[in-house]
Amino acid sequence: MKNPRTFTDKLFLVIKGLFMGAANKVPGVSGGIVAFVGGFYEEFIYSLQKVNGKAFKLLINGKFKSFYQYTNGQFLSLLIIGMLISYFSISKLLDYFLEHQELFVWASFFGMILGSIYYISKDFSHWGKKTVPAGIIGLLIGVSISFLNPATENDNLLFIFFCGIISVSGMTLPGLSGSFILILLGNYVLLLVDSVNALYDTIAEVLMGDFSFIDNTKRLNTLKVLGVFTAGSAIGLVSLSHLLSYVLKHFKHITTAVIIGFITGSLGVVWPWKRSLYKTDGQGNVLKDSNDNPIITNYERYWPDMTDGETWWAIFFIIFGIFILLALDWYGKNKQRKA
Repeated sequence: MKNPRTFTDKLFLVIKGLFMGAANKVPGVSGGIVAFVGGFYEEFIYSLQKVNGKAFKLLINGKFKSFYQYTNGQFLSLLIIGMLISYFSISKLLDYFLEHQELFVWASFFGMILGSIYYISKDFSHWGKKTVPAGIIGLLIGVSISFLNPATENDNLLFIFFCGIISVSGMTLPGLSGSFILILLGNYVLLLVDSVNALYDTIAEVLMGDFSFIDNTKRLNTLKVLGVFTAGSAIGLVSLSHLLSYVLKHFKHITTAVIIGFITGSLGVVWPWKRSLYKTDGQGNVLKDSNDNPIITNYERYWPDMTDGETWWAIFFIIFGIFILLALDWYGKNKQRKA
């Protein structure tokens, strides 16, 4: 029987949920990395696996306590609370800094991914005939995804549902950024910026007794898109967790090798020094989507100017990102010693 979680453990689970939510919002960063580095990845996957036919049977029969215990409800609910808080707080903050201090945000996450590669690989001593090719395959896939060209925005509800299933991979597969996948599919701004902001504004208005959004056709359509996307994400999260729990159980070392390679390959996505390339018409004018946002076609990466003071600040934030991961490593080891 597991020891009951202390208040500190519960608080840290909410904080980990905050980081997962924030990581899922940033293109190139994976919430799965947070789970992997935070030491709760396997519990997260196996808990999601418990959302199955037996769980729904308990729920339908009104056995709520049994359902809660069977699905590791305390663990999942604390993580979800953290993610929800993140989407309406940290995510808003990230949007601001991505707009005003984009270089430093990318630098911090680049450092965190470097730290996560070290964190995951330092205790992995199972390189061999099967794991080395698996790591190389993961590396090649990660690099390939980094240089794909994004599609244009598509608000077809069936496609939105598909986006939900695919994008949730960032929570279950460390190194695969769900938000970057949405950029490739052309729907990042629609689903992770406009839709979330529409929900935020609607909740704020309702709390103030303002129900004018009912007459706002554009707002209602955006909320409908968010609902379909959320449904697809929920289905994708549960179905992927069942697949991953099987893979982790039967091919753990090969899976870890693929993850290490994949995360390393994804470094190209979060390389701090890059410029957005926008879609233009024949006369060089930047084209915009239905929400008046410039359409990004790809990124132009470049080597930093080492004589520029801003470059050194970016390097500082890379080191800061690495430090965050080392601090998590220290926390995990310290907790194990006290257990």
